[in-house]
Amino acid sequence: MTAAAINRLGFVVVALLTLTAPWFLPLLVDSFWVDIYAEMLIWSLLAASVNLLFGYVGLLSFGQALFFGMGMYGVAIGVAKLGLGFWPAFGLGVVMATAMALVAGALAVRLTWHYFAIITVVFSLIFYFAALSWKPLTGGDDGLSFTMPPIVSIGDWELSLTDPTVQYYFIIAVVGICYALMGVILKSPLGSAFRAVKENDHRAALIGLNVYLIRLTAFVIAGFIAGIAGALFAFFGRYASASYMFYHVSGEAVVWAIIGGAGTLLGPIVGTSLLIVLREELSHAWEHYLILVGIIVILVVIFAPKGLGGLWQALVRRIARPEAPPPSTDAKGEDKP
Repeated sequence: MTAAAINRLGFVVVALLTLTAPWFLPLLVDSFWVDIYAEMLIWSLLAASVNLLFGYVGLLSFGQALFFGMGMYGVAIGVAKLGLGFWPAFGLGVVMATAMALVAGALAVRLTWHYFAIITVVFSLIFYFAALSWKPLTGGDDGLSFTMPPIVSIGDWELSLTDPTVQYYFIIAVVGICYALMGVILKSPLGSAFRAVKENDHRAALIGLNVYLIRLTAFVIAGFIAGIAGALFAFFGRYASASYMFYHVSGEAVVWAIIGGAGTLLGPIVGTSLLIVLREELSHAWEHYLILVGIIVILVVIFAPKGLGGLWQALVRRIARPEAPPPSTDAKGEDKP
């Protein structure tokens, strides 16, 4: 079996497990792990927004928590302050995050490398302190809690995320749609343009690609995805807090994306799931569990710098037979023996 065939098979297996296993999880584990898995899926979306920029466009953002926080506050303000229903509040959170990504990206994507990373941190810090200061709207240090509105209400019948089962399956559905959307984008000509800019932005410009517009488009899409994650997390916790806009949240998302394998569609799910499960298991055994998690992360970065996705691809190349070269032909077009 060739490396390409093994890669395709591996992707199909992981995709099938990712798509099917969560639906049966409530039947196999207790409610604690169901909630943990729902949280993993939400955080994996934030990691996916980092992965879209870093893994496919070559821009390392430490400001994705800003758009995550905008999604959270859009929902919380919409419900608690404006009296909006579920879907309008969800939409407000996503629109706020996307609009912020458009404004911030218009300035940030003109820069590259560490300058880009620094300005994304600066944007995140500005709005973090603004959220702390604007207490009448955001709740300041205390954050902003709200009562969960129903998803659907028909007469006396309501479907609401207050039901843990409904909440779990709703999160799975939304996260699944987001990953499917990213898969379509990355397989499209736009995805090819992303990769061209990452590999060599000067060459991409020479062949007629608008590098600035491509980077801005990726930044806005990443902000949109992070905003959805933030909106989901607000509904998950019935709460919004400025602490989730701080750059350490972005840093965690960067680690999840890199550990899972930057530049792979499902890498963020793998990295997020691994590190959150480690966190939960080790935290019961030792109060300084973060030291062990940090050591594991360092070891992965040293021995698998391309993440677990890159480790898989290296393993595939090691065990796969090489693809047969096409038959050569002579000048008359006849196959040579």
